[in-house]
Amino acid sequence: MNPAASQMGSAVQRGREMRESSKAMLAAIKAETLRFQQSHAGKAAWQLVNSLGAYVALWVAMYFTVQVSWLLTLPFALLAAGVLVRVFIISHDCGHGSFLESERWRTFWGVITGLATFTSYHHWRGEHAVHHGTCSNLDRRGTGDVWTLTVAEYEAASLPKKLGYRFIRNPFVLLFIAPLFLFLVLERIPRKSAPRLERVATWWTNLALAGMVTAMCAIFGVSTYVILQLGIMSVAMGAGVWLFYVQHQFEDTYWAKNADWDFVAAALEGSSFYKLPKVLQWFSGNIGFHHVHHLAPRVPNYNLERCHEAIAAMGAQVREITLWSGIKSLRLHLWDETTNQLVSFRQARAAMA
Repeated sequence: MNPAASQMGSAVQRGREMRESSKAMLAAIKAETLRFQQSHAGKAAWQLVNSLGAYVALWVAMYFTVQVSWLLTLPFALLAAGVLVRVFIISHDCGHGSFLESERWRTFWGVITGLATFTSYHHWRGEHAVHHGTCSNLDRRGTGDVWTLTVAEYEAASLPKKLGYRFIRNPFVLLFIAPLFLFLVLERIPRKSAPRLERVATWWTNLALAGMVTAMCAIFGVSTYVILQLGIMSVAMGAGVWLFYVQHQFEDTYWAKNADWDFVAAALEGSSFYKLPKVLQWFSGNIGFHHVHHLAPRVPNYNLERCHEAIAAMGAQVREITLWSGIKSLRLHLWDETTNQLVSFRQARAAMA
């Protein structure tokens, strides 16, 4: 056996032993998150103002500046793209039942913020719940995650499947083509296994979006609105997909077969702490504290940082990803079950050789 692989296998075994010996601590960490799961109406209201309210205000600014010069409009459009990511996080939190105490108001604001991001709130909520229940589970891949094959699966795949996989994992496709296809096309189609409420809500969302787009085209003009909306969505949804990618696709992430899969390990080891500058942390709605989010989805985004600090003080070990290490993770494509690491195509070929 390759010495490096043998050494890595020993490290994996030691990791498993450490997880077994620290179950009591992990249970305490999970319990610690309970005090951060309380919604706060004031904080939620302020987020609606500085996110959804700001997004509406930026569209008003674009309306007046685009009649003068596109150069004046561009800064407002870029800001709108950043704020739209934050608006999406509000819809996301509503789907987890964390943003507000009232289910009625969560649904209302979830639908409204979903419309702003061209997302069916009920469709996303259903699909995303599957992601949280299957994250890092090798036997339950395929819903709400980034397509990931193991080295063995890739080697056994047909040529069309290999080419399709390489196409999807290409950074340009992943960050520029896939996001628009996801939010403009796939979000319009209900899941086959979706309950009736989710299917009906998806079609009503599509109808509401058609009305919204028609109204905006009447206000801005068709070409102007389409250019602005597509530009904003390209940046915002690309950033959103990037955040989702980097929070799970890193070298020492966690994947396990269903029999060995552990919820807490999937949260703390299979989800990263994406350490961002404060300004980017604000635009991304604190979702960089993704290990906390997967450990306790009922913690609203405005409590994630404090929860992270609390469990870190208790000894929670998480994988910290920086801007640079996140970018480097784009070269990783396949899960190697022999070393328990995400590897590149080149590394996989070398290991096979």
